[in-house]
Amino acid sequence: MEPLFSAVICGCHAGLFREALHEVYLPRIQRGNAFFAANVLGAREALLSVLVHFFEHGRFESLIAASIDEQILAPEDQLFIFTQAAQYLTTTRGLAASGMRICYERAESLCRLLNRPLLRYVALMGQWRYSLSANKLAATMEIANRVHFLAEEQKEPALMIGACSALAVTHYFSGNFEASGQCAIRGVQIWRSGSLQSPVEDVGGPEVSCLCHEALFKWHLGEVASYQATIEEAIAFVKEVNDMHGLAIALHFAAIIAYFSRNPTEVERLASEVIELSTRHNFPHWLAVGNIFRGWARSASGDRAQGISWIEHAIEDLSANGAIVGSTCSLALKAEALHLADRSSEALEAIREAQALSESSGERWWCVELHRLRAVFLTALGADQFKIEASFCEGISVAREQKSVSLEKRAEGTYAEYRRQKASGSEGRGFRLPHAAI
Repeated sequence: MEPLFSAVICGCHAGLFREALHEVYLPRIQRGNAFFAANVLGAREALLSVLVHFFEHGRFESLIAASIDEQILAPEDQLFIFTQAAQYLTTTRGLAASGMRICYERAESLCRLLNRPLLRYVALMGQWRYSLSANKLAATMEIANRVHFLAEEQKEPALMIGACSALAVTHYFSGNFEASGQCAIRGVQIWRSGSLQSPVEDVGGPEVSCLCHEALFKWHLGEVASYQATIEEAIAFVKEVNDMHGLAIALHFAAIIAYFSRNPTEVERLASEVIELSTRHNFPHWLAVGNIFRGWARSASGDRAQGISWIEHAIEDLSANGAIVGSTCSLALKAEALHLADRSSEALEAIREAQALSESSGERWWCVELHRLRAVFLTALGADQFKIEASFCEGISVAREQKSVSLEKRAEGTYAEYRRQKASGSEGRGFRLPHAAI
């Protein structure tokens, strides 16, 4: 592929943009709709290094204007380049990669001009992913609703699965687990209704996302056997279709469920798979997420220093890529690791930071845990009893509001252990819950 990549770059330097695109990039590098270099070779980072030569100043924002009339890129060509660049930026540089949002916004404008509703769906989904990672959830929900409206307008089942996925994910991060579950279940039902293939190339599999959020919804309802079967089905599906990015997503969700089940051995196994896969295919976002969960698992297993180090470095990597949503979970896992290392004052500060982010972004999926852990850390520090009890009660109240049977049970269990130790006088000698209760 290297001579072909060089040919495109040289063509762009010579101002031969249409020739570079139509005589080399499309037919010989990507081999038409097969997207050979991306999907078969996995050379997405290399493709970006080629595509950037169509853009001014080496930044994925504005295309270079050709000085030769016959080399001017037609609107269809521009749409293709913006979409390609945005997709590969997403997979190789994270969900909030620089330039990605602009590429998708330019692509959507061109879709309107050219009346290309299917590619407009891709552009909207790209904007939704960026917003999910970097903006407030209210803005993200607006984009998810636009995706849903477009899918209904087109009456295209594959697009509707994507819309269900966008709504399910946004509702979940907002703490509306019931609405998330219903959207996910609807998406899975559409997917099961027949062999559906999306008419457009897009990043990530919405079927996988719907399956994973259905599994999470079942966990919140306390349906143990059912959620395990659903997450296993998601992993099996992405392996069958050889979707490596989808596999990273599914393994990540499996790690979340293993974390919810307080199983550090399984969390580390799954996180290690995410790390290995993300390293091999250059998925920086999922690499950082995998390291956070591996760090928590290692800390829970006794290696506190190594675990905290992994978590802190991974949080820095996510922050450097502009990721905001999901930070409450990352900070909560860091706080647990710090508490286990007898650094409860630092753990409490991490919880305060997470709660501030939750307020500013609208991210409420981890709110119950933040209140519960805050109460645990306050107790370890010998804080005022009123503050401790208020935090426990707030966590239980939020769990009921969110209709999460499992989170309510966990919060009540921790509160009951606190009251038991308080009644026995243990809190005066340094309250410490068993790790399974944390």
